[in-house]
Amino acid sequence: MQEEYNQNQCCGQDEQQKQEDIREFGSTKPKKDIQIVSIIGQIEGHNLLGPQTKATKYEHIIPLLTDAEQDDAVKGILLILNTAGGDVEAGLALAELVRGMRKPSVSLVLGGGHSIGVPMAVSADYSFIAPTASMTVHPLRSNGLFITSQESFAYFLKMQERIINFIADNARIDAKQVQTLMNNKNQLVDDIGTVLTGNEAVQAGIIDAVGGLGDALEKLKSMQK
Repeated sequence: MQEEYNQNQCCGQDEQQKQEDIREFGSTKPKKDIQIVSIIGQIEGHNLLGPQTKATKYEHIIPLLTDAEQDDAVKGILLILNTAGGDVEAGLALAELVRGMRKPSVSLVLGGGHSIGVPMAVSADYSFIAPTASMTVHPLRSNGLFITSQESFAYFLKMQERIINFIADNARIDAKQVQTLMNNKNQLVDDIGTVLTGNEAVQAGIIDAVGGLGDALEKLKSMQK
């Protein structure tokens, strides 16, 4: 009886830890040989977001990815995105981290992969987007007064150049085409930029294919050594 009680207690603790991992990191320990990483809501970077904002903390994702890269049991990374964007430097840091991994990776955009979510989506070795999902490509923005000097403006442009080049280097689209999508004045009423749905994102050369979870998992398994 005592042994059965201890086993039940252990199972209860494991389940509690699993729920905690999902709540805090959007992920659990790898299922078989695939590490699933979720980027949900806004990407929280150097500044804390409000308690009512659904957010993914980049300081949670970085150790998750670095641990997966070093874990011999993990054969692939599945990056699932439904994000409105968020902190530019944090999002770009995560994208650069995924791009630098030796483990095969596949991304899947569900709902939306907007703003800094675009370079995150293309950071994987292969990318999918759901047919009804969308991606917004727009110029770098800031909240409030940002450009107070020529140096600040130069930094702003340099950061945008990094984003454009990252997308162009990791997708089937060149830098000039990315900039054209960013500066489109004919689509959004109160802003500039371009919204692409699933097939449009593939036709533009940003995403590799339209598909769902099954397609992403099948592709990732085919890439495993």
